Amino acid sequence: MATAKPTASSRLLPAPIGAAMVILLIAPLILSDFRLGLLAKYLTYAIVALGLDLLWGYTGMLSLGHGVFFGLGAYCAGMYLKLEATRATGEAMPDFMVWSGLKALPAFWEPFGSPAFAVMMAILVPATLASILGYLACRSRIKDVYFSLITQAVALIIPILLIGQQGYTGGTNGVTNFGTLFGASLKERPTQIVLYLATVLVLALSFVLSRWVVRSRFGRLLVAVRDDEQRVRFLGYNLTAVKVGVYALSAALAGVAGMMFVPQVGIISPAMLGIVPSVEMVVWVAVGGRGTLIGPIIGAIVVSAAKSTLSESFPDTWQYLLGALFVAVVIWFPQGLTGLRISHVIGRSTGRTADRDLADATHGTSTGKERQL
Repeated sequence: MATAKPTASSRLLPAPIGAAMVILLIAPLILSDFRLGLLAKYLTYAIVALGLDLLWGYTGMLSLGHGVFFGLGAYCAGMYLKLEATRATGEAMPDFMVWSGLKALPAFWEPFGSPAFAVMMAILVPATLASILGYLACRSRIKDVYFSLITQAVALIIPILLIGQQGYTGGTNGVTNFGTLFGASLKERPTQIVLYLATVLVLALSFVLSRWVVRSRFGRLLVAVRDDEQRVRFLGYNLTAVKVGVYALSAALAGVAGMMFVPQVGIISPAMLGIVPSVEMVVWVAVGGRGTLIGPIIGAIVVSAAKSTLSESFPDTWQYLLGALFVAVVIWFPQGLTGLRISHVIGRSTGRTADRDLADATHGTSTGKERQL
């Protein structure tokens, strides 16, 4: 019997994902202002996790500094929001600049009065920094744990630089006290709903873009680099260009996520660019299942929701419970939540999985003897 061919839209946005998007779109009709704000924040995290999955899950480059790219995008958006709030009060400079003794608005702040410029910088600044770091590392053939250490060092250095330039960045407190976005109050529910729906749309577009990338020839090349980098190099491919390209794309997605994060949370500080947030982003991908696209989205939402729920219900012990949850997922579901199958659970409880049954049927008892050895 003939089967219907999948359309272009179904290939880029599968039916389960489309159903999930429908649920997200009707969430404002169900959730309170507080819960809707939390969900919007989780969705921005999902965008970061999606970009990190392209880099780690598909290319094999583990970044422990993605919080930097998220934070840079957030700072670009925060600068625009702060200037809008400052102009609404009739002041010439943001309050923290006045407290720091500055006499005039710094020249590099002035272009951020344009929302189009702020959006462009939220994408270009993280992508440019990633391109520079990626080029320097890949040209020297730095990879694996050494690449991870370099990215972690960046996550350590950038927050220190931001804290040291208090007059320009707000120092430890960061940039906050935003009032409006395009003249609409950020505290009103209609504005919050619009921001939430915009975040859902950006997440959907990011997923479609990522899915298109991994299903393209470039995506297959990324997987080849992850599985056997030396062979790809011997085939004549420019691995520096490949790695820099995917690193820049991953950083750009993180910058977009930071840009969507700031107006909904109302603050961006150097603490959000540090090592701890960067490691949490890796946890989202690992728990959800790297190399799957949908897994990191699920991981970001589930882990963040678990963090909020446990901290509310068990304020004194929630960190231990969350840590135990991570350990349990890693031990019993090493492929992440998306690798969870009923057959796996049954197989572990009986000491035999479906894969072993298939191996026995195919290879006979010799396979069993080899496993015993």
